Amino acid sequence: MIIEAVKAALDKEKETRLKFYDNITEEDKAEFINGEVIMHSPVMMRHNHVTGLLLRLLGIYVAREQLGFVGFEKLMISLTRNDYEPDICFFRQEKSAQFTGDQILFPAPDLIIEILSNSTQARDRGVKLKDYQAHRIEEYWIIDPKDETLEQYHLFGEEYQLVLKSRVGDVKSFVVEGFLIPIRAIFDNAENLKALQNL
Repeated sequence: MIIEAVKAALDKEKETRLKFYDNITEEDKAEFINGEVIMHSPVMMRHNHVTGLLLRLLGIYVAREQLGFVGFEKLMISLTRNDYEPDICFFRQEKSAQFTGDQILFPAPDLIIEILSNSTQARDRGVKLKDYQAHRIEEYWIIDPKDETLEQYHLFGEEYQLVLKSRVGDVKSFVVEGFLIPIRAIFDNAENLKALQNL
């Protein structure tokens, strides 16, 4: 009976997920998490500012070095049960070479970056961290735009380990080869421009 109940629940979740795919549009910012559709509200200015500064650094570096593909905002990552739209993500060349222009669902990236907001931080530190870890996403950054802090997690074996939590100093990616930037460049315009010149 328990097995039948679990199967029925998963079948219902699958049906709800298919409806989610049918109903979302390019204008929506939405995720499917544990059977529930999560609609996201517009972000605060500081969230948008931090996303833009980091996206500029990472996007230019990856394009110049031809390392892969950087996705952001509404790019949907489809994992075993859940679908996420990370703020920023990176796929190595061997994965991104298979992508097509019409593709709307993407596999697990190699790096995910989430920018915290009041409405998302519990999921970013909870279900998302556990799910990203379970799907062996090698590197995960959590950025707090209010406290101007970066947390860098790296997969060791089966679990993430926090390797850096700081407001100052440099952060070096494990996944994006050679990508090293000052943490302040994620939050400060002048530092961002300096970092661009030094990439």
